[in-house]
Amino acid sequence: MNAASDGGLYERLRTAILSLELTPGEGLSERGLESLLGASRTPIRAALMRLENEGLTQREGRGWQVAPIDLSEIRAVMEYREAVEAAVVEHVVERADDAELAALAALAHAHQRHDDEEIGLRDGSDFHLALAGLSRNPFLAEAMANALTRLSRTRWLEVRTPESRAQARAEHMQIAAAVADRDAASARRLVVAHSRGTRDRLLASLEEERRRLRGRGVAIIESSTAPPPLKAV
Repeated sequence: MNAASDGGLYERLRTAILSLELTPGEGLSERGLESLLGASRTPIRAALMRLENEGLTQREGRGWQVAPIDLSEIRAVMEYREAVEAAVVEHVVERADDAELAALAALAHAHQRHDDEEIGLRDGSDFHLALAGLSRNPFLAEAMANALTRLSRTRWLEVRTPESRAQARAEHMQIAAAVADRDAASARRLVVAHSRGTRDRLLASLEEERRRLRGRGVAIIESSTAPPPLKAV
């Protein structure tokens, strides 16, 4: 990473964590980051604290570390996201106007022929955040944003293949079509299926790559707070 201004430290550290340049479980020292980023300790500490609030860093003794990937947390966050988005689509069907729903459909169809991992990840986030925004409920929109942040590192793994990205786009199109038809029951069923399918692909990717990722020093843990698994619909 290059030297950064104080205002860009948070974004640079966040990008490095989300892209796995800084690996889950990796130790972080404020002194080491001073040298790496060419910045003073106070803004570095502030950036680490902001990232801690997002679940991306945590304190380790007197220092810091990149938060490990916790499979139990992924399940819990996906369960939370499912509940949020099921409520979201019911409000969208009632509250969004036709022009907004047309724009949502356009967003779901974007970049189909110019797709890569970064675009796929960004388009997925844009779609879900836009959908949540159309609920007209800022608390639901904030909840969705927080859930996506918590899942950002592992979502990189899920969008690696063209097949997985195409599947996600197809499901987004179906959700957009259901809300455009003002079909709340179908929209709810589709977002639940999409959430659970995404969860299953995320966990399968992590399980498949667990040994290789650990060989790179990536910490993948299973905490004791796991909710019982949900069955795909």
